[in-house]
Amino acid sequence: MGRDYRAISADSHLEIPGDRWVHRVPKEYRDLAPKRVSLPGGGEAHLIEGQPPRVEAERSLRTRGIRLQARGSWESNDGGGPPEQRLSEQDLDGIDAEVLFPGTTGGPNYWRTGIKDDEVYADVVAAYNAWLAEEYCAVAPDRLIGVGVIPEVDARTAVAELEHCAQAGLKAVQLISFPSGKMYPTPEDDVFWAAASETNVALTLHVEFRGGAAGKYEGPLFQYEKRPEGPVKASHSDPISRFITGFGTKASRDVVRLVYAGVFDRFPALRIYCAETQIGWIPMWLQEVDDAFERHFYWAEDMYGMKKLQRLPGDYVKEHFMWGFMKDPYGVSQRHRIGVDHVMWESDFPHSPTDWPYSQETIEKNFVGVPEEERHMMLAGNAVGFFHLVAE
Repeated sequence: MGRDYRAISADSHLEIPGDRWVHRVPKEYRDLAPKRVSLPGGGEAHLIEGQPPRVEAERSLRTRGIRLQARGSWESNDGGGPPEQRLSEQDLDGIDAEVLFPGTTGGPNYWRTGIKDDEVYADVVAAYNAWLAEEYCAVAPDRLIGVGVIPEVDARTAVAELEHCAQAGLKAVQLISFPSGKMYPTPEDDVFWAAASETNVALTLHVEFRGGAAGKYEGPLFQYEKRPEGPVKASHSDPISRFITGFGTKASRDVVRLVYAGVFDRFPALRIYCAETQIGWIPMWLQEVDDAFERHFYWAEDMYGMKKLQRLPGDYVKEHFMWGFMKDPYGVSQRHRIGVDHVMWESDFPHSPTDWPYSQETIEKNFVGVPEEERHMMLAGNAVGFFHLVAE
């Protein structure tokens, strides 16, 4: 029996302490897993090997235009309690389900920077994913849509954890870097893309890749074949990077990397959701990314060996990517230029951009004049299809 989904947040977060799931970590590694610690003067934080304490989740309260942020214990914060509390918070907000990404104060990037041993790090990630599927989301799997974490190690480790998440029943996974663990595509990644093409687990990235070990944007934008002094770094001085991604924001750099690496020519069934990006900027960027390709491909092919795509970059983006937005009436007005079936509303609860528990007000402002069928697609229908939910 399916659920009548009317509003699904395609991007919310679990801001929880590590001690809730550390029992899943092998005993010999538990001292390296995230810990809950008390802060001088009150409040709590995460502590992980080799890192300073990270302050716990923010609580966002809005009272008719006044937003206050308070910090206390996880249990006292909205969005930080047990799954039963989360369901009550959804009801209060008029939301039928949430796609639950890891938190930002104690999430996978933080684990990677604190845990240098690849095996230990992968085990910590697997422990979180198992707890998420088998303990937290199991309370209401049709409403608590957990997003597992793909560890930032290598492609074979990424495949193993993808398979673990699928077997555990998670409907989605988050990539925090390319499958190889690098911040740019490599041939090694293909073993992961092949495995992902054969599962019903949705692929996501949150805002952009933020590799903890590799570092943000470290390495080349693309892998070139001809440049004798080595690959071009993804910096402002890289002319190809500047021409192709200059009009984009947030996930655009990672999207372009995937497209130019030919991933979707080799794996046409792949689709990827870019959460928390907003969407109003996308039509302009699509225009410019195609123009940049047509203007600059030939010299880039000659100088760097850049491979020619089978289609324009924008065609790949429109076919293979989903996008998440919060309060973005302008973006909604441009939905047909992006693809009304490729955008999903999100609340970002419990982070400060959220309008919880007044999301229904934001929804009404977002969808003024939008036909009911299209409104339903962006609020629920697209999420039902992408995350393989069962609807009535």
